[in-house]
Amino acid sequence: EILRVTGVQTCALPICAAMGIPEPNVTVNPGDVEKGAKIFKTKCAQCHNADQGGKNGQGPNLWGIIGRSSGSVDGFAYSAANKNSGITWSDKHLEVYLQDPKKYMPGTKMVFAGLKKEADRADLISFLKSRG
Repeated sequence: EILRVTGVQTCALPICAAMGIPEPNVTVNPGDVEKGAKIFKTKCAQCHNADQGGKNGQGPNLWGIIGRSSGSVDGFAYSAANKNSGITWSDKHLEVYLQDPKKYMPGTKMVFAGLKKEADRADLISFLKSRG
């Protein structure tokens, strides 16, 4: 089964468990780190921390997410979908994931509905890239 997320092909579980989610072929626009920090504070900070050495909350700490394997923060209880996604987080994965996390990674525990505005995603990704 193939899911389409804004024109990007991804796979659905259980196929992803075997193949992993391939990096999307998308363009990620440059964003504003300070605007991204504000978005993080209002949309993400209730569940996530983005400080070096910060504690996990309802979601894992996002410090150093770029280049990190999905499902790999010590002490956080990830869903099987997240642990088995095969993702190494990049700006491209985040661009599509942040549009609709449950559609991009079926089975994720993340309840966030997504960021619909491209500029908001670009700003948030720029902020996350600045964290580690």
